[in-house]
Amino acid sequence: MFETIIGLEVHVQLNTESKLFCSCPTSFNHTQNTNTCPTCLALPGALPVLNKEALRKAGMFGTAVGATINRTSFFDRKSYFYPDSPSAYQITQLYTPIVEHGHLVIDFEDGNHKTIRINRAHLEADAGKNIHDGPISKVDLNRAGTPLLEIVSEPDMRSAEEAILYLKKLHSIVRYIDISDANMQEGSFRVDVNVSIRPRGDEKLYTRVEIKNINSFRFIQRAIELEVARQKEAWEDGTYEDEIVQETRLFDQVKQETRSMRGKEEAADYRYFPEPDLLKVIVDDAMYADICTIPELPDAKKERFVKEFGINDYNASVITAELETAHYFEEMLEQGITAKNAVTWLTVELAGRLSGGVSPSTSPISAVMLGTLVKRIEESVISGKAAKEVLDYLLDKGGDIDEVIEKLGLKQVSDTGALEALIDEILSANADKVAEYKSGKDKLFGFFVGQAMKASKGSANPNTLNEILQAKLAQ
Repeated sequence: MFETIIGLEVHVQLNTESKLFCSCPTSFNHTQNTNTCPTCLALPGALPVLNKEALRKAGMFGTAVGATINRTSFFDRKSYFYPDSPSAYQITQLYTPIVEHGHLVIDFEDGNHKTIRINRAHLEADAGKNIHDGPISKVDLNRAGTPLLEIVSEPDMRSAEEAILYLKKLHSIVRYIDISDANMQEGSFRVDVNVSIRPRGDEKLYTRVEIKNINSFRFIQRAIELEVARQKEAWEDGTYEDEIVQETRLFDQVKQETRSMRGKEEAADYRYFPEPDLLKVIVDDAMYADICTIPELPDAKKERFVKEFGINDYNASVITAELETAHYFEEMLEQGITAKNAVTWLTVELAGRLSGGVSPSTSPISAVMLGTLVKRIEESVISGKAAKEVLDYLLDKGGDIDEVIEKLGLKQVSDTGALEALIDEILSANADKVAEYKSGKDKLFGFFVGQAMKASKGSANPNTLNEILQAKLAQ
């Protein structure tokens, strides 16, 4: 009955060493108000100077999303007063941003794809941070002036699922091209969600509500779901025009609701005008050539993995979703193992044993360790079942793979003499079943294999065992 309309504004903190308009460091978690200077404190007479590296990184993002990179752009002054903004204005780019008109493709589990348009990406200076301590509010200005790239999508998403797929792809891209650590817990990747609904088939855009500064994919999805439900209920109750107003809301994760924060400002409220203390920004030929040269993107890496290693699209998508996981996979392959086994042990065996936000790259098992473990399987040193025991042991206690294999007694027996003696004993003890097998009951072969594996306590090399058993039963 209703269609959801979602547009996203993402604030990406660029990983420059210094702030956007001064030389103060951007380091996280330093003592409050120590990374400040007259410029980021907006003291009289202090003038901004643009950080060239921030401009370069913004341009790299434009290249990554196939956008227009404006060779000439301008900064504007956006006036507002918050306690954590000492200047009472923000330097941003409204009229001519550095990046415009890009796009990003999201991938669904069923193999379908959708293109989401990106309206713009512009540079701006971050505000400081308010710290509320009981009845007292404090202001930390360490973050004031930190370079942000605000990435604004078109309202092309139609569900919380699409919004999360877009954000995860965006998050992956900025990590791949190394313009931000995109750490959501530290505020390096913050999302404002614009949500509205309309009757399905209607082309009109109705009142949109902005949900501000959400820093978790799970919270973003939940906030969208709750806001859509609120707007639908108001529409169905006939109270839509009274209750759904253009405003900024907060997501309360404890109460599981969105709550009104303030009325949504319009552009006129901010009294935008060209920033008088900064010249126009010109991207010269040398910088343009530089920002057009970027590292391999997730989709390109995925396509290469499919072609080069013969893995399927889904597995390639899983592996390349995070830069660290892609590097982990490539390092596993450097141990000389097959891509098929590397995929299984990375995405199924190891990933299935991790929880609490731990990823393969942050787990106790390095890529070299897991690659070596898989190699021991391919070398027939241990069986796949035994390798799972080794992996469990390593996750729990750590250690050297070969030493753990010896310690647990899991090394496969490939000595034909020892296996022949073991098989002779089993066949002798089960003469009646040998006779049945030779009379045509081929399924009994599995019985003999099971008995042999049991007698060897699982240490017999299955391939060698099968060859000897087949030869013995054929006599």
